[in-house]
Amino acid sequence: MSDTSSQPEGLSAYIAVTAAYWAFMLTDGALRMLVLLHFHTLGFSAVQLAYLFVLYEIAGVVTNLCAGWIAARFGLTSTLYAGLGLQVLALLALTQLDPAWALGTSVVFVMLVQGASGVAKDLAKMSSKSAVKLLAPTEGGGLFRWVALLTGSKNMVKGAGFFLGAALLAAVGFVWAVLGMAAILFVILLAVLTVMPDGLPKGSKGTKFSEVFSKSANVNWLSAARVFLFGARDVWFVVGIPIYFYAVLSDGTTEGNRTAFFLIGTFMAVWVILYGLVQANAPRILRAKTRSEHELIGAARKWAWGLALVPAALTCAALAAEGPQTWLTISIVVGLLTFGAVFAVNSSLHSYLILSFTKAERVTMDVGFYYMANAAGRLAGTLLSGFTYQVGGLPLMLGVAAVMVALSAVMVGFLRPEHEPPLSQAR
Repeated sequence: MSDTSSQPEGLSAYIAVTAAYWAFMLTDGALRMLVLLHFHTLGFSAVQLAYLFVLYEIAGVVTNLCAGWIAARFGLTSTLYAGLGLQVLALLALTQLDPAWALGTSVVFVMLVQGASGVAKDLAKMSSKSAVKLLAPTEGGGLFRWVALLTGSKNMVKGAGFFLGAALLAAVGFVWAVLGMAAILFVILLAVLTVMPDGLPKGSKGTKFSEVFSKSANVNWLSAARVFLFGARDVWFVVGIPIYFYAVLSDGTTEGNRTAFFLIGTFMAVWVILYGLVQANAPRILRAKTRSEHELIGAARKWAWGLALVPAALTCAALAAEGPQTWLTISIVVGLLTFGAVFAVNSSLHSYLILSFTKAERVTMDVGFYYMANAAGRLAGTLLSGFTYQVGGLPLMLGVAAVMVALSAVMVGFLRPEHEPPLSQAR
């Protein structure tokens, strides 16, 4: 690992990368909520809403596979700047949507713009996560602390973005909301370009694309677990639950729609902020500073199976209710907040383990491959979210989430420590 983190510019680079990632994720969260709620009010069905995000997730699969190689070849800052710039262009393009267009034309246009936004998001994500491996201190659990802080704070900011998107849609409308976000992100891009210090690798022109595919069994098993983990989240998160809440909360009037927007945006924001808060504190929750890689892998197995119990219990509640009821809605809110907290620990463990398993010289490629799997899971979850909700409602949607978490737990069971003997035995 690089010793950059022992120098002041290493911390400065980490702060600059984190700030850029925060800015990006604020607009990413706001844009998702804007698109979901705006097009739902235009009459899009659950399946059609899912289609709007399909290219976003497909782009994530392709981008992550390529971005690790691009960063290894041209440097981490190049992919970070490209991600921020492309998001500005995607936001500007979305303002050109014409309400007079036919439904099919609107769907295709938004899918293409969301695809560009997906490329932008994963360029920024891969760059930021890889930078942590290279900049974090090696002693005292520094890697876990730094990656947990970056990931947790990012998700808290994205949660604020969900609320921001819903609030802007109700306050100023779709076009002005998107224009405002584009302007803010452009200013932040200029600021990051100006203040970014040295400290990140510039890349090596001799890196081959074939090196993207990992030969590490741990990297491959963890990537497989990531597919099912994030698929389980997005099965309910992307379309199903927001549309369920809208059906329960809105009375069909303009004022009722606005109230529903605020309440849905607030719930989604609180969920992601809670998720991020727990992520940031995962090293403390797990006492990671005093635990070995071997012990943390064991913890990952236990937390994965614990997570599977939550959607399983919610599925039983939805089956028992046989339709929207007050007690069911309260149970879903409490259950999904619980899911978010336990999910955060699982996700944080995964984020640490991928950086622990990879080597500094191929970190961008292993991280890119891992987040390709992450995007594949989100893609599957996005498609299943609209389909399962439309076909089987809450019970089918939540049941599929439970099965996917269980499959993720099975994949985690194949992980093996790479650094023997365990630190707890070596002390």
